[in-house]
Amino acid sequence: MESGEESGEDFSKMLGASLEEAETVYSPGDRVRASVLTVGQEDSYVALSPGREGVVATADFRDAAGACSARPGDAVELFVTSVRPGEIRLSVNPTDKNIAEDLKEAFALQRPVKALVVELCKGGLRVSVNGKTAFCPISQIDLKRTETGAEYVGKSFVFRITEFSEDGRSIVVSRRKLLEEERGHAVDAYFAQNPDGSVVVGKVSRLEKFGAFVELIGGVEGLAHVSELAWSRVESPSDLLTVGQEVTVKILKRETTEGRLKVALSIKQVTERPATPTAPAFVDPWAKYAAGQVITGKITRKEPYGLFVQLEPGVVGLLHQSKTVDRVEFQLERQKVGTELQVQISEVKLEERRIGLELPRDPAEVEWRRRQDEPAAPLGAFGDSLRAAFEKKRG
Repeated sequence: MESGEESGEDFSKMLGASLEEAETVYSPGDRVRASVLTVGQEDSYVALSPGREGVVATADFRDAAGACSARPGDAVELFVTSVRPGEIRLSVNPTDKNIAEDLKEAFALQRPVKALVVELCKGGLRVSVNGKTAFCPISQIDLKRTETGAEYVGKSFVFRITEFSEDGRSIVVSRRKLLEEERGHAVDAYFAQNPDGSVVVGKVSRLEKFGAFVELIGGVEGLAHVSELAWSRVESPSDLLTVGQEVTVKILKRETTEGRLKVALSIKQVTERPATPTAPAFVDPWAKYAAGQVITGKITRKEPYGLFVQLEPGVVGLLHQSKTVDRVEFQLERQKVGTELQVQISEVKLEERRIGLELPRDPAEVEWRRRQDEPAAPLGAFGDSLRAAFEKKRG
């Protein structure tokens, strides 16, 4: 008994649904699903609902080669193009109303749309979006600056609808906004993989007096300040780098100022720092002088008691006038400051930082003087006999 009641209820529901469909009012622009009934040479018939049929131009089902893709029983999606008593015509192509509704929805949802750049116009470019005309300002066609936009005509791009009004009769689009979003995603992904401190490869994009700009990825530059180009002092970045040169850099830090990303880079920090030269061991210049050395110096000062002679920078000795009196050919008063003079070291007092000088002597003369100062050598037994005989004769 219960099963009979259930069957009755199901039949009632089906009948109600069928009646509702039979009473459906169709209007141009409606999107419907239908089932192909017959495919004719000129027109094809589809079932919209029980007792309701529609007509579709068979040409809508043909491909470029003329082959018809529809078969009886196929389910197809169609658009109502016109409604007249006894006839509902449909097409596989959307109507202007459908296109406008789709574009309005794309505008509301900020969904990208594909469009063809048709021609140049005042202030920008005219593009075709699903058959409807839209305007793209010249500043919104790309990230880079373009003067006329002629290079974009005849090409298809993806845009974002930024303005939609008058039921689709006024549409403004932007390609730049999408490119900025794509670049933002690419930048985020790049720096997620290469955080501060990472070493990466880039290309020198331009040179300034204060440093070099290096392109890391498309549209993203970093600055290597002139102080970060090399460990040694750099007068001009152009002395080291050329535009287009590939370089390895270290990412120092990133910051966003007024919506603009700034990246600080370093080239020198990815190269080995030159070793600091070891300071040479201190050598006391006074210690290398000793009595007897003959050296040429320069007279730096002249006093009544002698001459001050520079042996090397910072080391000065005194040629006292008493060391020159027995050299008649040397006249102290005629010596001039700045002239070179050959001297001989007579004594060195290291702790007192004093060096005594004298005039060099001929070695032969020195030997002769030494012999003159020595006592006479004894004459031996023969001499004693001569001395005794001499004294006896005197007595």
